[in-house]
Amino acid sequence: MTVTVRFAPSPTGKLHIGNGRPAVLNWLYAKSQGGTFILRLDDTDRERSTEEYADGILEDLAWLGLTHDALHRQSERFERYDAAAQRLKQAGRLYPCYETPDELDRKRKRQLARGLPPVYDRAALDLTDEEREKLEAEGRRPHWRFKLEPETVEWDDLILGSVRVDCKSLSDPVLIREDGTYLYTLPSVVDDMEMNVTDVIRGDDHTTNTGAQIQIFNALEARLPRFGHHSMLIGPDGKPLSKRMLGDYTLEAIRAMGVEPMAVNCMLALLGTAEAAEPLLSLDELAKGFDIAKLGRGQIRFEAQEIERLNAGLLHKTPYEAVKTRLAERGMDSPEFWEAVRPNLTLFDGAAEWWHVIEGPVEPVIEPEDADFVAEALAALPGEPWDGSTWKSWTDTLKSSTGRKGKALFMPLRLALTGLRHGPELANLLPLIGPERAKARLSGKT
Repeated sequence: MTVTVRFAPSPTGKLHIGNGRPAVLNWLYAKSQGGTFILRLDDTDRERSTEEYADGILEDLAWLGLTHDALHRQSERFERYDAAAQRLKQAGRLYPCYETPDELDRKRKRQLARGLPPVYDRAALDLTDEEREKLEAEGRRPHWRFKLEPETVEWDDLILGSVRVDCKSLSDPVLIREDGTYLYTLPSVVDDMEMNVTDVIRGDDHTTNTGAQIQIFNALEARLPRFGHHSMLIGPDGKPLSKRMLGDYTLEAIRAMGVEPMAVNCMLALLGTAEAAEPLLSLDELAKGFDIAKLGRGQIRFEAQEIERLNAGLLHKTPYEAVKTRLAERGMDSPEFWEAVRPNLTLFDGAAEWWHVIEGPVEPVIEPEDADFVAEALAALPGEPWDGSTWKSWTDTLKSSTGRKGKALFMPLRLALTGLRHGPELANLLPLIGPERAKARLSGKT
């Protein structure tokens, strides 16, 4: 059986780093199994779903490299959900309820006050036809609940292992709102059935919901998929991430910061595993070693420092050929330059700063106490051609003639040549700066 998975975001907001995780995990699981990855837009909420958000989801996934094998929109499949709902009604598993939200809230509060679980009491099942007609004559429209069997549902979770959900402790879930629109639950089951989804991989906030959904699969006489529930990302404050949290949490914002997409993929795929998240250069490489059973069960805190670490590590491993076009677009097309600066980059855009240091103008920094030493260094500059050995030859000569070593030798030269106290290895920068610019800077000229 070909593995088929789906990522089903709702286009009612922007994707954030937290709901990017199931996208990455589903894609990697499918590709590691030679399977199919479906993108399914859960756009049944007509008021909140927008094309702008849908386009944003497509853009975010394309940036991450998560290509889909099929695209479906739930808003185009209402007749399939209507047919399933009719089957459930005929089987006596979907029943109308007429309580208002305020009435339900009061019921829950009374139950809690009595020390009882706030589970729906199924009062609607006791209504006669006449009572239902009277309520509808008053202007009430029913919402529809799925009648759960009082059983314990069990499954072998791909991540959590053996899971049991006691459905006697759950309220019958609402599948259809008063206005006739569907909540997530029924369309999800129907689509998984009809799209031959073999594995449902999603956040562990859905674990209890899965118990109810398995009953719906069974009521519709459908084959059950396998389920895997991964841990959730939480923010630095310890609270779950939400699509209403904009700013630095959205994939759009992270992309705008200049983060490499593979740094995001590696973080989302590997955080929470027993092995530390290390940057890999391609999704194929990441998929090759992906094992869903290695995912941990605990919550994972999203820290900006972690993605910065991964991004830096990724750039440090990235070969020139992989960034040649990006460098050329910025007028920095030089393999020697990339090899010199990549060990010092956290973001790719930082390369432009070092290009400026090489090309100038740069304001040299020559401390008064180092002026004589810098003048001697100028006089000792080796002749051309300059290459990777020039720096060592030059500094060995200065070490012998001045007795300076370590920081006392290197720092005045770095300040004069770059105007900075830190940066790439000067052995690699010096040939790029070249003799004319080096002479000018050692003379105190920009």
